[in-house]
Amino acid sequence: MLSRTAATGSPRHRRVAAVVRWPVGLAAVSWRYLWRTTPVHRVEEPGDGGDEAPELPAEVVDDRVQLAADGHGDLLHRRYEVSVEDSRLGPEELIGALTSDFNGWFPTGVAVFRRTRGEQGTCAVGDEFLIRLPGPWDGPVRVVTSGPDGFRFATLGGHLEAGQIEFRAARDGDRLLVTIESWARPGDAVSQLLYDRLRLAKEIQLNLWTEVLLRIAKLTGGAVRGGVRVHTRRLAATPAA
Repeated sequence: MLSRTAATGSPRHRRVAAVVRWPVGLAAVSWRYLWRTTPVHRVEEPGDGGDEAPELPAEVVDDRVQLAADGHGDLLHRRYEVSVEDSRLGPEELIGALTSDFNGWFPTGVAVFRRTRGEQGTCAVGDEFLIRLPGPWDGPVRVVTSGPDGFRFATLGGHLEAGQIEFRAARDGDRLLVTIESWARPGDAVSQLLYDRLRLAKEIQLNLWTEVLLRIAKLTGGAVRGGVRVHTRRLAATPAA
């Protein structure tokens, strides 16, 4: 097992690494976006109290967990979905395939999972990873829920986002519905600048998770019907008293 220091490095080191990799990641994700033929249907609207991140079980929360409430600026509640026809995998089989090899379904050369806690090939509550991604959301995560139909990560201290992201699969009639859902705020003022003010990180993130969703759909052996649906709800930050 890797030590926390060796696996994650300092927060400053992670930020420098993210900036260095930014041009490469931006180019890779943008190239995939330009050549993608699957339509992406986007809806953006104001959010409300129902868009807050789910409450975490007490046993997975400690001083390293970076809650959405710990972040800066507006909270984005985003849901990415695809409907897959003629899938050769059911929900449990798909989730089992995803959790047995995280690097098998992330875009090659863009994202890398490094396990820092837990046994290889598993996705148990308490397992931890350092996810190398282009842009300012690179950082450590912990598995906070895990079951046959999906799993959820929470960000840890030093991550450039604060919040949670969930991957799940379910039957939808004779189709398979695959969903990625996130609740997050920028982790600090620098991330807020890149994400909300310059907007680059927001678009790269949308394109990246769309690509991930399409790769997951391909893994099922079926065909995406109706394109990718991306629903974003923005919950405005409460002004400081």
